[in-house]
Amino acid sequence: MRANPTDVRGLGLLGLAYQQRARETGDPAYYSKSDGVLRRALRYAPNDLVATTGLGALALSRHRFHEALVLGRRAVALSSSTARGYGVLGDAMVELGRYQAAFRAFDKMASLKPSLSSYARVSYARELIGDVPGAARAMRLAIDAAVGQPESLAWSHTQLGKLLWSHGRASAAERQYRIALAVRPGYVYALDALAQVEASRGNLARAIALEQRAADAIPLPQFVAALGDLDRLTGHRHAAQRQYALIGAIQRLLRANGVKTDLETALFDVDHAVRLPNALALARAAHAERPSIDGDDVLAWALARNGQCRAALHYSKRALRLGTLDATKFFHRGMVERCLGHEADAKTWFRRALTLNPHFSLLWAPLARRYAA
Repeated sequence: MRANPTDVRGLGLLGLAYQQRARETGDPAYYSKSDGVLRRALRYAPNDLVATTGLGALALSRHRFHEALVLGRRAVALSSSTARGYGVLGDAMVELGRYQAAFRAFDKMASLKPSLSSYARVSYARELIGDVPGAARAMRLAIDAAVGQPESLAWSHTQLGKLLWSHGRASAAERQYRIALAVRPGYVYALDALAQVEASRGNLARAIALEQRAADAIPLPQFVAALGDLDRLTGHRHAAQRQYALIGAIQRLLRANGVKTDLETALFDVDHAVRLPNALALARAAHAERPSIDGDDVLAWALARNGQCRAALHYSKRALRLGTLDATKFFHRGMVERCLGHEADAKTWFRRALTLNPHFSLLWAPLARRYAA
C-alpha cells in the first residue's frame, strides 16, 4: 500500500483483511484500522462496491445496525446482482426487527450465489421461525460449500453443533465440535462450545480447561463470562470475580474501537445482578437501537429483575413472536410469569425450556428445574 496509497482495490482488500484479523485475534483495534482504509478507498472511489460492503460488514461487527442498513442498501443500489450486499442488508434488518424484509434479502442472496454465506443466513432465518430441521439442512449445505477452507469449515460445523445443542442434542453437537477441532485444531469457538457439553455432564474441571484455552487464545466477553460462571459453580469465587472484572475491561476496549456493547453488557449485568437499575437503562438503550427479538428478550428480563413485571410481559411476548424455539427466552418468560404471580403458567414455560434443552444455562437451568417441580 505504501507503493500506491490510492490503490482502491488494495485498500478494500486490506480493510477486509483487518476485519479477518479482528475475528482471529479478538483485538478490536483492527476494526479501527479497517474503518480507516475502507473510508480512504471511498474517498478515492465513492462507488466502490468492495469498500461499501466492507464498511457494511464492519458496521455489523460493531453492532451499528442502522449504519449497516444504509450501507447494505447502497451496496444493493450499486450492484443489484452482487450477493454480498444482500447479506449486509439482511443481517442489519434482522437486528432491527424487520424480519420479513431480512428473509427476502437472504433468499435473494442465495438465489444469486449459493454459498456458505448465503446458506448460513438461510439456516439462521429458518431457526428464527422455529424450523429447526430446515435450519439444519441449510447449515449442512454451508458445510459442503466450505470444504477446502479450514476456518470456514470449522465455523460451519460449530454452528451446526450449536443448533443441535440448543435443541437438546448434546451428543450430536459434540460430534460437530470435535470435527471442527479436527479441521482447525485449537478453534476457539468449538472449544467454548465443547466446554458447555462437558459442564452439562458434570465434568467441570474439563469444562474449565477448555474454556480457559478459548479465553486465553481470544479473550472475548462470552468466553470470559463462561469461565467466570464455571469458576463460580466450582466455588472459586475470587477467580470468578477476576474474570467478571476482566469483562468490563474488554467491553471498554470494544467501545473505544467503535463497538456498541449495550445489549451484551445489559444481559451480563442482569444475569449477575450487577447494578440492576443501570442494567435496565442499558437494556432500554440497546432495545431502541436494536429492536429485535433479542432486544425484546433482554429488556423483558431486565424489567422482570427490576420488579416491573407487567411491562416485562409485553416484551417477553414480543421476543417469542416469530415462533423461535429458544430455551433461554422460554425461561425468561417463566420468570416474568412468576414475577406476576402466575405460578402455573410459569411452570409451563420452565418445563418448555428444560424439554427443549435441559442444559440451556449454567446459571439458570438449575433454577428452572427447581421452579418447574
